[in-house]
Amino acid sequence: MYITEFFQDLDTEYTHDGSTRHRWVADVLDAMLAEPHEGPTRPPEIFCRVIDYLMAPNDAMNEGPGRPNALGQLNEILNREGFEAFYADDQHCYLRHIGTNTIGVFQTNPHRPLTEAETKRRKELIAYLEKCSEDELIEEILLPLFRQLGFHRITSAGHRDKALEYGKDIWMRYTLPTQHYLYFGLQVKKGKLDASGVTKHGHAGIGEIHHQALMMLAHDIFDPEVNRRVLVDHAFIVAGGEITKAARNWLGNALDAAKRSQIMFIDREDILNLYVVTNLPLPAGALPSTPDWPDEPPF
Repeated sequence: MYITEFFQDLDTEYTHDGSTRHRWVADVLDAMLAEPHEGPTRPPEIFCRVIDYLMAPNDAMNEGPGRPNALGQLNEILNREGFEAFYADDQHCYLRHIGTNTIGVFQTNPHRPLTEAETKRRKELIAYLEKCSEDELIEEILLPLFRQLGFHRITSAGHRDKALEYGKDIWMRYTLPTQHYLYFGLQVKKGKLDASGVTKHGHAGIGEIHHQALMMLAHDIFDPEVNRRVLVDHAFIVAGGEITKAARNWLGNALDAAKRSQIMFIDREDILNLYVVTNLPLPAGALPSTPDWPDEPPF
């Protein structure tokens, strides 16, 4: 009876049929793992919810709320399959793929109200975005974020290949449920993106973005997995600061109708909300510094 209630609390329709409990549970978990999911590094959401509900800190017995004993026993099994369970700041238990560091998350809504812990992480990330370089924004924030969001073959041009990037700081691929591919190019600017005719310090002019967006959409890329050159289907304009409405309108008016439909924008607010609700760990530079205590007491 209790085992049926456990699965009913997860909003599933599994009902214990009276057979041996551990064999029945094994069959149910097999059925859950067979549900559709985004590749081998991301277990189905229902399985992630089972782990989270099973490892609720309030159910701890003879151990602290971090449940080190239960977590250790769980990870002995999960590690064999290339995963590990961990508690995040929101006190929920998540699964992480060890090889790719991809976190199995529940359905995320970047516009939902944030918890107190998420609000704190958001403030720490804002402080990091104020001081990080453009390369750090790409390497430490955007690449982990887009991997977590399900994009593949994420490739950063880096400074060594700037001459050959043709307007793309990053290119990546997204696999549709039909197994067709969409290709995306990203042009990243660290600061605010406005429609001013003069590029200010820390800001990017929309004329520069216009030129790079045209190059991005016109030049193909080579995908080694399919062994052919492909054109970018969509272009993301990403800014670590605000993308003003005037800048969006200017670029939309400057591009023809076909190219206009290929452009999408991501600004600081989008980055912050997506990064926080997907529960990605903060970059090392965003973590609050700890005071350096002397080895010996000063007396």
